[in-house]
Amino acid sequence: MKNKLQRFMWGRYGIDRFNRFLLACAFIFLILSMSGMGIFYAAATVLMGYSYFRIFSRNVHKRSAENQRYLKGEMKVRSFFLKKKKALSELKEYRIYKCPECGQKIRVPRGKGRIAVGCRKCGAEFIRKS
Repeated sequence: MKNKLQRFMWGRYGIDRFNRFLLACAFIFLILSMSGMGIFYAAATVLMGYSYFRIFSRNVHKRSAENQRYLKGEMKVRSFFLKKKKALSELKEYRIYKCPECGQKIRVPRGKGRIAVGCRKCGAEFIRKS
């Protein structure tokens, strides 16, 4: 039985991260469809159908390109949230000010009292409490 499945899948695309994402979305839509909204059931059915189409597809090049586009988009979203996480962790140690002249963000260590802050971009100086 295992050999028959392996022979059937030979030359087909299989499962990748984009398929896993589609199936996870379909599962979430199925759970939401239990609330009585038929649109979620229809969306889940379409997502599952497209996912299985991708799994059994013999056009490996197109499926791989779709997966690469998905991974690029996923990386953009992940990097956005990683930047926000880093900015939040920096707020514990630094204060962020904007230069009144050019609007450049300037990072100053916390707990130093009133200090003169110099902008590296335009050279303006201003006094702020850190």
